[in-house]
Amino acid sequence: MKVIVLGAGVLGVTSAWYLAKAGHEVTVIDRQDGPALETSYANAGEISPGYSSPWAAPGIPLKALKWMFQRHAPLVIQPRLDWQRLSWMARMLANCTTSAYAVNKSRMVRIAEYSRDCLGELRAETGIHYDERTQGTLQVFRKQEQLDGAGKDIEVLKADGVPFEVLDRAGCIAAEPGLAGAAERIVGGLRLPGDETGDCFKFTNRLAEMAAAAGVTFRWGVSIEALEAEGGRISAVRTDQGRMQADRYVLALGPHSPLLVRHLGIRLPIYPLKGYSLTIDIEDESRAPVSTVMDETYKVAITRLGDRIRVGGLAEIAGYDLSLNPRRRATLAKSVGELFGGSGDPDKALFWTGLRPMTPDGTPIVGATPIPNLFLNTGHGTLGWTMSAGSSRVLADLISGRRPDIEAEDLGYARYLRGRKAEAGRTLQPANA
Repeated sequence: MKVIVLGAGVLGVTSAWYLAKAGHEVTVIDRQDGPALETSYANAGEISPGYSSPWAAPGIPLKALKWMFQRHAPLVIQPRLDWQRLSWMARMLANCTTSAYAVNKSRMVRIAEYSRDCLGELRAETGIHYDERTQGTLQVFRKQEQLDGAGKDIEVLKADGVPFEVLDRAGCIAAEPGLAGAAERIVGGLRLPGDETGDCFKFTNRLAEMAAAAGVTFRWGVSIEALEAEGGRISAVRTDQGRMQADRYVLALGPHSPLLVRHLGIRLPIYPLKGYSLTIDIEDESRAPVSTVMDETYKVAITRLGDRIRVGGLAEIAGYDLSLNPRRRATLAKSVGELFGGSGDPDKALFWTGLRPMTPDGTPIVGATPIPNLFLNTGHGTLGWTMSAGSSRVLADLISGRRPDIEAEDLGYARYLRGRKAEAGRTLQPANA
């Protein structure tokens, strides 16, 4: 079949790769001049299946209230009257229960573990390199109450068979020698030895080159204006360079995905969460991280990428604003400075921000829609890099009429249609109605 993929971030490019491998004729459209120039550009760099957890968790509402009065808060909500935001936040709060957290984390770990395995297969098949390392993730706790509170995550890890280690201070330093200078700041950690790291931007660009060599067409600098519908199906993509048609369409536009399908009656519960990162050149190897270290206090990931350190994280609910907030830079610099001081100079770092497409339950939306020839690969939040290969392989299987290797029904848009059959059966209107 002819398939058009909308978006050339890591999800769009991996979708194109697996669709082409399945024998389809694939075209990718993106408004940028190349791959991975928005959300996928400078993310935290961690591939952490075991750390795949929803932001909606028990205790988060109370923590969010406390964070409002902290200078270095991991979550910041900018004041603004926005019905879309309020609706999304209400749904997120509804998921902040013990039972919902267990269900959401379990399915997130399922797709993330599968994705890591798919990435390993892809790496073995193609020989692709992207500053990758396979030395695990260490979640560092600065307070005993944080270590004690890890129990709910450990129970889910046990249930899903994910390897883990609970470490004391000495164990953390043994795993990450660069933490020796911060020994008095930490009480222990949770290590996930099966996790990986890598530069998402490098990976996406190199995979795009391989996909192009395999026959995928990339249309750069093309702005997508609308999806046109006729007879209950998508009939074309309208762009600033004309109409483009295919048999199937894949929406992989990250935080912009809901804007393109709203007029079709599809209400994607995705809201942009603004994240930040610093990229620091390593000046002292002995003080740098070996892999990824998660600073639980500030919700910041500190990742080794070749001769650089990527410090990424935080969440700011500020709509589609992309301005660089110096207070967020200060938080990232504080985290890396306290844990890996002297490894590099944060003042010389590249400061970046991007928007993550977050669902209220943390789980991505992968699969079919009520429109038969429109498919979704979006809503991965902070875990697009972690879940990209697996999500895209599941998507390619579904489009090709094959049964995916893992259970995928609860990853689809249908989970938001339960109790809303009227919307699922809504008659489509033309895009210009």
